[in-house]
Amino acid sequence: MKMLAAQQMLVLLCVGFSLAHDSITPAQLKNIEERLKTTEETLKELKRENEALRIITKDSSDKLESIQAENKAKRVAFSAGLVTSGSEQFGPFDTRKTLIYQKIFTNIGNAYDSNTGTFTAPVNGVYFFRFYAHAHPSKQMAVSLHKNNQIQCSVFSLKPETNVNGSNGVVLSLNKGDEVYIQLWENSWVFDDESSYTSFSGFLLFPL
Repeated sequence: MKMLAAQQMLVLLCVGFSLAHDSITPAQLKNIEERLKTTEETLKELKRENEALRIITKDSSDKLESIQAENKAKRVAFSAGLVTSGSEQFGPFDTRKTLIYQKIFTNIGNAYDSNTGTFTAPVNGVYFFRFYAHAHPSKQMAVSLHKNNQIQCSVFSLKPETNVNGSNGVVLSLNKGDEVYIQLWENSWVFDDESSYTSFSGFLLFPL
């Protein structure tokens, strides 16, 4: 608004000067020139203020987008069962295998990948994880939770007489990009069906 008013004043002064050119006195001419100079300086100052406001507005917009992205990244929680339908027994294998949990109950933040069975930390923070495993009689069941390439905690049952469930959980400090996954040990079995006896869950407690 200030710039528009200044521009209008400049136009009116120019028009007035043109109409009264023949009858204007030297003193009036000097006054008009001074007023034109003042108006030009005002326009320059308004341009500088507008540029400063543009920079401040852009900076505020960038900060808002950054805060919104950070807040979105803080919403992290997932829970998944091993099979989506039917029933299936996994194992035994000659080497350790990452279990791929495909029945997604929730995956807020999309940090869990149902194609690989891996949770990847989206932000630095403290996370909680829990997993369950189910085994049939006379079957060895051994499952571990890994952070990157290191075992953090495990469940184990050596050829139980009846069906058995194992569960464990852990609180981990993760950096952005750290991976957490569940591995079935070699020569071991786990079982799951639509009741989701074998599952994997985790969520962000708080960011760091």
